[in-house]
Amino acid sequence: MSQPPQRLTDRKREAIVRAAVEEFRTAGYEATSMDRIAAVAGVSKRTVYNHFPSKEELFALILEELWESSAASVELPYRTDQPLQPQLLQLLRQKLDLLGDANFIDLARVAMAEIIHSPDRAQEIVGRMKEKESGVTGWIRAAIADGRLQPVDPEFATFQLEGLVKSFAFWPQVTLGQPPLAQAERRRVAESAVKMFLGHYAR
Repeated sequence: MSQPPQRLTDRKREAIVRAAVEEFRTAGYEATSMDRIAAVAGVSKRTVYNHFPSKEELFALILEELWESSAASVELPYRTDQPLQPQLLQLLRQKLDLLGDANFIDLARVAMAEIIHSPDRAQEIVGRMKEKESGVTGWIRAAIADGRLQPVDPEFATFQLEGLVKSFAFWPQVTLGQPPLAQAERRRVAESAVKMFLGHYAR
């Protein structure tokens, strides 16, 4: 069954978000203007403001969508009938694939700069993001409930596990401009992180 056509207002909103993502990614937050976003989206400035009252609100939406794309791309239902190691390896491979995407890294770099520049506004945005649980946290929570991991705060364990990965595949790329990891390096990072994590928490 074919999808119903998008309304014109929905198409315009989508074009504005796409244009904003591109402008924030290439020019940075401070250099991006609503005028420029309107021009790139092919809409009037008034249309942009009808959908988004300010650049701050538009940027906040993009940060939330960035977080949601990260959470949605790392999703694996916990399986009681399978060993922990291959399940966790698959989760981390999904995470590393996302962290290897140049557009994701570029947007993360813009977000990081704005968080440093305006920490108060950033804290509000980050607070909204934390209301949604990541796929990794959900998997860890299920493994704990199944009695196969030590009873630990799932969010704490997630920070630990993702920290092992991001030390190699996120922070060097965001802060130092290093290239994304090659496939062999991603595999090595994932296997090592899983071994360390399960060595500490597996029952």
